[in-house]
Amino acid sequence: MAFEKVSTILKMVDEADTAALAFDCVDYNTVYPVIRAAEQLKKPVIVMLYPEHQYLNQLTSLGTFAGMVKELAEKAKVPVGLHLDHCSDYEYILQAIKAGFTSVMIDGSMLPFEENITITSKVTETAHALGVDVEAELGHVGIAARGDGEVKDLYTQPHAAAEFCARTGADSIAVAIGSAHGVYMTEPKLDLKRLEEINEAVKVPLVLHGGSGIPNEQMAQAFRKGINKLNVGTEYFQLYHDTICDYTKKEGAGGSLFDIGTYTQKALYEYLLKKMQLCQFECK
Repeated sequence: MAFEKVSTILKMVDEADTAALAFDCVDYNTVYPVIRAAEQLKKPVIVMLYPEHQYLNQLTSLGTFAGMVKELAEKAKVPVGLHLDHCSDYEYILQAIKAGFTSVMIDGSMLPFEENITITSKVTETAHALGVDVEAELGHVGIAARGDGEVKDLYTQPHAAAEFCARTGADSIAVAIGSAHGVYMTEPKLDLKRLEEINEAVKVPLVLHGGSGIPNEQMAQAFRKGINKLNVGTEYFQLYHDTICDYTKKEGAGGSLFDIGTYTQKALYEYLLKKMQLCQFECK
């Protein structure tokens, strides 16, 4: 088990008609509970880094993050994947690969179709030569606060997905079927019929972004209809933030900086034990 390629993990869950959960993380306090909970539940899991959290906020470095995940994964008894989340910068993706990321996402979803194919193909050619998996995006998974999940003009078209996959060689694609990033203003309603049509049109695993706030029953149906990777970030980060605030409120000036990690990890672990139940695959 231990450190594993994301493509291998997605193949495992695809054969079980379910999805692996992928969590955006920023530090040890967020990574460690993910792997610990996955071990407890015997589930494969994927740890992701969103470039903005490193590049703009300097919360970690690519090499430090990759090294930390690999070290923890090598001690784990379940498959753990490492993935670079949304990135539109070819040079940054190269940096991530050199730093040890074995899976990367090239997000050309805001570009015209042909331009998206061009940049995705470029990344795929380079990454595959170095043994790295590539996730792309077709259609556009926008921002929940703007109501983007309800804008059907942004949704993925099945025939376009088939052409896109054939021409780019991407290992998986994120699809737009009604989800969005951030906090939903109203309950999202996934276009499951469209998902079925996309799944019939392509042969690669499908990814659903915006996994914070989608009703569990909808996600379970989406997994059965072709989604093999579910990205979760917003609710995980919000819980991390709220738990830190809760600790400082309870302990005040008498609290210890060195106890915050234990306190937050416990809360995140308990959340993850529930969230990961969505994955129906269990490691032997």
